[in-house]
Amino acid sequence: MYNFYPLISKERILTVSELTYQIKKFVEPNFQDIWLQGEISNYKIHTSGHVYFTLKDENASINAAIWKRYADIYLKDYTYKDGDKVLVHGKIEIYEPRGEYKIIVDFIEPLGIGELQIKFEMLKQKLAAEGLFDAKYKKPIPEYPSRIGIVTSPTGAAIRDMINIISRRFPAVELILYPVKVQGEGAAEEIAQAIRDFNFYGKVDVIIVGRGGGSIEDLWAFNEEIVARAIFESKIPIISAVGHEIDYSISDFVADLRAPTPSAAAELVVKNRDDVIENIQNIWYTIHQLVTDKIKNAKKEVEHIVKSYAFNRPIDWIKQYTMRIDELTRALDIAMSHRFELIKHNFEQWHKRFESVNPELALKRGYAIVFKNGKIIHSKEELKIEDEFNIKLSDGIIKGVVKGYGEEK
Repeated sequence: MYNFYPLISKERILTVSELTYQIKKFVEPNFQDIWLQGEISNYKIHTSGHVYFTLKDENASINAAIWKRYADIYLKDYTYKDGDKVLVHGKIEIYEPRGEYKIIVDFIEPLGIGELQIKFEMLKQKLAAEGLFDAKYKKPIPEYPSRIGIVTSPTGAAIRDMINIISRRFPAVELILYPVKVQGEGAAEEIAQAIRDFNFYGKVDVIIVGRGGGSIEDLWAFNEEIVARAIFESKIPIISAVGHEIDYSISDFVADLRAPTPSAAAELVVKNRDDVIENIQNIWYTIHQLVTDKIKNAKKEVEHIVKSYAFNRPIDWIKQYTMRIDELTRALDIAMSHRFELIKHNFEQWHKRFESVNPELALKRGYAIVFKNGKIIHSKEELKIEDEFNIKLSDGIIKGVVKGYGEEK
């Protein structure tokens, strides 16, 4: 028998530590950003706050650890247990003392929900950036709607609950159901089309869009962009009522009002008839009391006026005002007489002035006015030999011709 051994150079012999270090040096840099999915087993939370478990599938397993700072973030709202399928992100680390490797987790979420949740958050961020959630676009819900449109499944518990509640609270309201699929393929398109059709119809005051509770997959139609945009573009106010109180959908953020459940939507959309009647009665009583008090106060005021001195002595008032009128009349007569005398005196003064410069009066005193061609002659230089001229006297005109000039004596 022959024994065969591999030919190994002793110069290449490594210690265990060296080998482990080489593996660590080679492996860790190449696995710093990895995603894994698998099933949890041996799940334990240490007193330090760190979490340790094994992530496995049908054929293999790997140890995992979540340090406290990440556990405080991702484990506060969800309690994991053995058997849960999860999606994790992290990096590979080699623990040299034992020659073991594990994944150090910095993110964890339940498998299945995670992909939809990421899609939900991405669409939410996109629509928020476009302003579809802004309060300035929210339309007020009518206080007393006469006709309500409902977009939901005709066979679900949601429609039965809404009909029962609305009929009990305010039976006079008319309900119009637009039956649609609320989950599965084509559901989002049907819901969006129903909203558009109600707007085209235009004879409803408010629309309720929703369904009862279910898994995130069941409610996903209300997280589709086509539904969100149909709600935003609606001219009719819309109440979103999807799932249970803890469920939030994209339609909740876009709608004019979010109701935690379909039943809550029915409570919000109409007031209780009995409460309305009681409110009307209270208003009537308040108005009646105010009017009665007003009449009583007015009656007291009238009685006070009737008993007052001013009301009982109107003749004195008339006499006082009559005397005042007489005084004002006399004062006016005196003022007017004085004014007329002043005007008359001024007129006479001006008349005398006008008379003193009146040329007709000068003519009567023996003066004459010489004219040539209708113009008054002021100097002999203005007349030539043989020029014709007129002399105006007080009793007529004399015509003459210049035959010569003489000197004044």
